[in-house]
Formats: sequence, C-alpha cells, structure tokens
Amino acid sequence: MTANDNDHRALLPAGLADLLPPDAAREARAIDLAIERFAAFGYERVKPPLVEFEESLLGGPGAALGPQTFRLMDPVSQRMMGVRPDMTVQVARIAVTRLKHEPRPLRLSYGGNVIRVRGTALKPERQFAQVGTELIGVDSAEADAEAVLLAIDALRAIGVAEVTVDLNLPTLVAAVAAGVKLPADALRRLRHALDRKDEAAVTTAISDKKSADLFIGLLRAAGPAERAIVLLTKLKLPAAGAAEAARLAEVVKLVRAADPELPLTLDPVEYRGLEYQTGVSFSVFALKGRHELARGGRYSAGYPDDGISEPATGFTVYMDAVLAASTAAPERPRLYLPSEIPWREAGPWQAKGYAVVRAVVAADEPRNEAKRLNCSHVLIDGDAVPL
Repeated sequence: MTANDNDHRALLPAGLADLLPPDAAREARAIDLAIERFAAFGYERVKPPLVEFEESLLGGPGAALGPQTFRLMDPVSQRMMGVRPDMTVQVARIAVTRLKHEPRPLRLSYGGNVIRVRGTALKPERQFAQVGTELIGVDSAEADAEAVLLAIDALRAIGVAEVTVDLNLPTLVAAVAAGVKLPADALRRLRHALDRKDEAAVTTAISDKKSADLFIGLLRAAGPAERAIVLLTKLKLPAAGAAEAARLAEVVKLVRAADPELPLTLDPVEYRGLEYQTGVSFSVFALKGRHELARGGRYSAGYPDDGISEPATGFTVYMDAVLAASTAAPERPRLYLPSEIPWREAGPWQAKGYAVVRAVVAADEPRNEAKRLNCSHVLIDGDAVPL
C-alpha cells in the first residue's frame, strides 16, 4: 500500500467529516449538558432510530424535508425507508403513537445525528448532531415561552453566554391575506416582495392600497421586540391576524419577565425555513459571528391529514454551530503512569481530575514517553510532575 492509497481512504463525501479529538469529546459533553438541563425541567429523553419507513418519517411536518431525505429499500420488508434529516418529526411520531396515553403536556428530549441530501451555502455540512425538546399536547403562550427560555438555558450551560433571539410569526401573512381576501397569485407576489423586504414591490404586488399599506406595516414592525410589538398591535389586522399578534405579544411579555436582559428581536413576515410552523417561532443566534445556534416554534405534531395530531412546540440546537460559537473548556490534564504502577493507583488520580495514561510497554525514559503521548504530567515518586 502506498502513501497515496492511504490518503485516498481518508477522503469523505462532500459535507461529511470525521470529528477528531478534542472536538468529538467537546460535542459529546455539550450534548450531555443540554440533555441534563432539559431533564432538570422535566423533559424525558427518547431515542428514535436512524431510519424508518418513509410514510411515517415524511408525514405531517416531515413532508417539508422530503427533498433532503436519503431513501433506501428495506431488504426485509421491501418497503422504502428514509434516513432521518431531522429528529423533530420522529419525536412527534413517538408522542402520538407509542406515548399517546401518557398525560399531557408531554415533555420529551432527544439528541443524535441527522443527515441530509444537500448542504447550503451557509451550512455546507450534510451530517450534524442535533439536540432538543418537544412540548406536546398544549397550545399556550406559556408553552411557547418555555421553549425559548429552555433553549437559552441549555446554550448558556454549554458555554454560549451572548445570544440573541429572533421571534417570528410565519403564519401571520397568510392569516392577514385571508382576512383581506387576497388572491393566490397576489399572495405569491407578496411573499416574494416580503422575502426581499421590498416595500415598493409590496405595493406593486397588491392593487388595493389599503391592503398594501397593511402589509407594509407588517414589514416595518421588525426590530427590537418591544418596539416591534407596539407597531404590530397598532395595525388594524383582520381578526385571525390580530389574535396571532396578541399571542406573540404575550410570549414576548413572558420571556421578558423571566429574562429581562435577553436581546429579543422580531420579524413578523419571515417565512423561509419555517414552512411547517403553525405559530410563534424563533431562532437563536450568537452575538459574535451570528451563527444560528437553534431554531424552534409551534407546529402540529403527528399526521394532520390522517386526523392524528396534537399542538406542540419545541426547538432544535445545532451542535456544530454551538461548538463554533462557544469557548472550549480547559482540557483534562493527562498523567502518565509508568508500567510498574499498579492499576488500582489510577483511581485516586482520576478523582483529582486527571486523565490517566497507563504505560502498556515499559519505557526507559518515562518523561520522554509521557511527552510523546501528549501527557501534561508524569508520576514520579508518587507525585504528578508537570512536563
């Protein structure tokens, strides 16, 4: 075997990567910290499979991720399966099937890897770790606020202290459009204009000036949450839109009461990436670097087309972005134990915080061997001697 042959074996498909020391340990630790914070608020962990039949994986809200799902044939059942591109849909399936008789609200957490067909320009990775929660069986502003606050709590526990939350209401534009009886073709043009934050295009998309002014008002009701809520609630929205705006205002009030210093912004017309959300939604960003660390919000858990669904809210934390935005904790010091030291001597040093690296081959120069093995200390005459 040549060196070039071996290098070739290290190549991986685009968007996939090995996670090496110390990053693999950092990710595992971060997931454990997040799951522990979820458990402290009553969320119980579930573990769905990597693959499942595509009709369940891509049913309900999972349909939005159909183009991102790897498919394969199950050689046992001869049915098509999908590799999970997201874990939210799987947790919702568990809730409405295996746990349908458990008392509501049902609080579940999860953590694991997902894989997608394609990355994006901003996120080229196709495989990454997710961790998150779902609060299923209740539709209230308190539940919406809990999802936001729990996501922030977990991120702070991991070590991302400076974050901002962008609140969205992806169903608001459709509710207002229905209230003013906007034709479907005009709604398509309006969506395009709002995505570009283009007031002139909004006016062009809608012939009725009063309706156009209403949507321009929605476009302007963006920015710091308190100011945006004032602008939003002043608009004369149709009844359904006004109810959604009032719900969002209540969520802002609850989050602000719990965390007065948390930066909150609002964009009531944002829709992209939130297609299956049914109410208050949010994204969490790092203040430094503007990584999207988490995304979540209200949705319908289960399979609405089959009459099997429940109100739910939750969020997903993207661990690759979290690790990029957080400061790595100091690595555990590594203590080299020469071969003559008994196995039982490792325990006391491990209790003091050392990672013990025992010699499995006798070394003439313990100090040199310890350095070769990337140890920070070597045990000499019963003491941990720094190198």
